[in-house]
Amino acid sequence: MSKFSLKGKSAIITGGASGIGKAISTTFAQQGAHIHILEFNKESGEQTIEEIKNAGGNANFYPCDVSNHKQVQEIIGAIAENHNIDILVNNAGIAHVGNVENTEESDLDRVYNVNVKGVYNCIHAAIPKMKAQGGGVIINMASIASSVGISDRFAYSMSKGAALTMTYSVAKDYVNDNIRCNCISPARVHTPFVDGFIKKNYPGKEDEMFEALSKTQPIGRMGKPEEIANLALYLCSNEASFITGTDFPIDGGFIKLNG
Repeated sequence: MSKFSLKGKSAIITGGASGIGKAISTTFAQQGAHIHILEFNKESGEQTIEEIKNAGGNANFYPCDVSNHKQVQEIIGAIAENHNIDILVNNAGIAHVGNVENTEESDLDRVYNVNVKGVYNCIHAAIPKMKAQGGGVIINMASIASSVGISDRFAYSMSKGAALTMTYSVAKDYVNDNIRCNCISPARVHTPFVDGFIKKNYPGKEDEMFEALSKTQPIGRMGKPEEIANLALYLCSNEASFITGTDFPIDGGFIKLNG
């Protein structure tokens, strides 16, 4: 068997139909995993499933709002009736721009419900299944904003800090159940979200702002979704069986080389 193979494994990936999540879904499928995408956007979900199947992979799509506890429980329960839950990647998330003064309570609630409660909902549903089957791997998508100050990202930083500390807690509590839990903390990654953000906020200056944002990374460019997916693949593979309770910044040098 080749290294980093996921053949015979089943992976749940939230937000798995766009950006980093889509890259993880397609990469894991290429390595033999049966993919279960939980995605809010039905059109993107169906399109990604079709692409995976056309490439010879196995995948299913479940329309899902990860902030809805009952819905998550029902979907993961249904998946577990026919598949092990070998891997859970908590990738679904939303962003918010603003400091504490211009973050409304409704903004905070919205970010919390998806980025914090959504992670809790999925872990809460998956852990009993993983325990019963003898183990599993959980990846939480955090951010460099979990550990360093980022301007105008109050609510987002709060939520990703929670993802980081949930990772530590779950890793500690379930290490004896053969459940590994790690998190990945990307810096800015070039996704459709970034393009949309620039187009919305800097009309007519898209190229200029893209270059400026790219240069905020010491390495001189944004990350690629596939680069994050490759790290996730390693952490979910048997080759990473000694790794748990760890945060993995993938940031082009942002944390250590800025300042």
